[in-house]
Amino acid sequence: MNPEKEKWILLALLSLIWGSSFILIKKSLDHFNPYEVGALRVLIAGLVLLPVAIKNIRKFPKKNLKWLILAAITGNFIPMFLFPIAETEVSSSIAGIINSMMPIFVIIVGALLWKFETTKRQIIGVLISFSGACILAFSGGEGGEFKLIPILLLLLATLLYAISTTTVKSKLSDIPAKILSAFIFSLVLIFPSLIALVFAGFFNELKMDNNLLVGLGFVSLLSVFGTGLAMMLNYRLLSVSTPLFASTVTLLMPIVAIIWGILDGEKLTSMQVFGAVIILAGLIFLRQMPAKVK
Repeated sequence: MNPEKEKWILLALLSLIWGSSFILIKKSLDHFNPYEVGALRVLIAGLVLLPVAIKNIRKFPKKNLKWLILAAITGNFIPMFLFPIAETEVSSSIAGIINSMMPIFVIIVGALLWKFETTKRQIIGVLISFSGACILAFSGGEGGEFKLIPILLLLLATLLYAISTTTVKSKLSDIPAKILSAFIFSLVLIFPSLIALVFAGFFNELKMDNNLLVGLGFVSLLSVFGTGLAMMLNYRLLSVSTPLFASTVTLLMPIVAIIWGILDGEKLTSMQVFGAVIILAGLIFLRQMPAKVK
């Protein structure tokens, strides 16, 4: 397939899958605590991809092990806990909107760590979107509560995603997407996720009933599609495009997240809508190329 066409197809698929992840996190939190949701999400994805990792074990990139671990921890472990923790305080719609700031962090991280070039237009776009995030943080929920801490947790998760994305593009782009996902989840993160489950008290409270089965159903959907499959698509997108283009999937994700949230009975305040529009405006501004002078 033509790379130009492929990257747009991948962008659309990722927007739909990742945009639906926030509502699945919310539904999972009805059955498990945030730490259990994060650990189960990583563990199930790791178990599903384990056969792929074992089959390709000889291709394990030992020389790039440190970069593999960095990409795994920042993109596929810590954020998996930060999002459920934050969503105990804010709606899934807001989580999706905040996650749309990832292109901003890609620009910042790319410039600081990997010396990617940054234009004045991109810097202005960053400042516009940051102001939108501040409006969201201070606008509160339906009851008007101050929600700074969960917003900061979501921003941290988005920053970590940016570190992982730029690391994969800079150091791991030669590894096929399917194999890279399998190595990260199965060989790097299975044991940390098991340890996290133990400390979260999952096995102490384990009780085979309808609540457990329904909860595992939501987490399994989140793991297989929102984590395992999505990461494969994301790594493939990175191989056929740039980190900034790949990160613009987050421009479309809030639309999907908001639609799911509204269908589930969530409501957005006028200030939250205004903050979301400002974030998206900044992202569109930094992505838009200035017209060439004839």
